[in-house]
Amino acid sequence: MTVRKSFLFALALFSAALTCHAQQPNPLDAVPEKMPFDIPYGEPVNLERATVAINAAVAEAKKRNWKLNVAVVDSGANLVAFQRMDGAQLASIQIAEHKARFSVNFRRESKAFENAVQVSNLNYVMTLDGAIASRGGIPLIVDGKLIGAIGCSGGTGSQDEAACRAGVESLK
Repeated sequence: MTVRKSFLFALALFSAALTCHAQQPNPLDAVPEKMPFDIPYGEPVNLERATVAINAAVAEAKKRNWKLNVAVVDSGANLVAFQRMDGAQLASIQIAEHKARFSVNFRRESKAFENAVQVSNLNYVMTLDGAIASRGGIPLIVDGKLIGAIGCSGGTGSQDEAACRAGVESLK
């Protein structure tokens, strides 16, 4: 095959690839009828309820021999309560708070962004201020209103999430 024929063949393949790619619909073009994650903000979680959630998360972690940091923020993303279990890694202090703040500010579990990056390859979500793509941040919703969020860090993402769920369940 001559160089000219090779070039024309490569150009034809490239054109075919562009045509096939252009025909793929972009799932992000879908326009939902309702706004997702439209949970109204409620009265801020108070210290008593925040402590109940933290104690439940810590109890779950102790039961499984995990060493976690647990933070609860209010509906304005302000820290209300925090507990660092003995031996929990220091770096996870800020991460637990970050996960909780994320969950209030974005009105969803931090797992949503983890899925966006890991499953859907929507890496642009990491360009958003305050984003964290790691599970373990869950909103606290009471009577249909977001009153705060709990964040856990120090274990694997699934361990952090399991401890947070115990905290969430304690407020129901």
